[in-house]
Amino acid sequence: MKRIVLTFGLLSGALSAALMTVTTSFAEQIGFDRSIFVGYTIIVSSLLFVYFGIRSYRDNVLGGTITFGKGFQAGILITLISCFCYVGSWLVVYYNFMPDFGERYAAYMVEEKRASGASEADIENVRKQGEEMSAMLKNPFMNAAMTFTEPFPVGLLITVISAAVLRKKEG
Repeated sequence: MKRIVLTFGLLSGALSAALMTVTTSFAEQIGFDRSIFVGYTIIVSSLLFVYFGIRSYRDNVLGGTITFGKGFQAGILITLISCFCYVGSWLVVYYNFMPDFGERYAAYMVEEKRASGASEADIENVRKQGEEMSAMLKNPFMNAAMTFTEPFPVGLLITVISAAVLRKKEG
């Protein structure tokens, strides 16, 4: 299992890192309003390797049969490797190419709130939240933890679905 998990986890991580790196160079053109869709499209496409990894483990190592538990185990390990690659690539991009991301995103949040016609109290609350988020992003450990929460739930869902779809009993 180790070779398959490493192979598919690193392939997934490499795809997410490459796509993240490419799309961050177009961050201004994409804009914050569309970046969530682009980001999660990258995450989902890279985590498709979870399905293929579980299937490869079932077909090439276990002789065509796999339980949900074994499939989940392989899938979650692939997900974790991919997530660590995603976090690592974000930290490199953030600290080397986008160190003002937190401030820019905070300003975007305030402008969105202002454009929606919110009260000054609501706008001030969003401004404070943006400042807190920006400060947390400056701490590499908090930044990594916050970034990990983006792909992991998606990977967990894909792992559960893949393990359920691919389970196959002997017979």
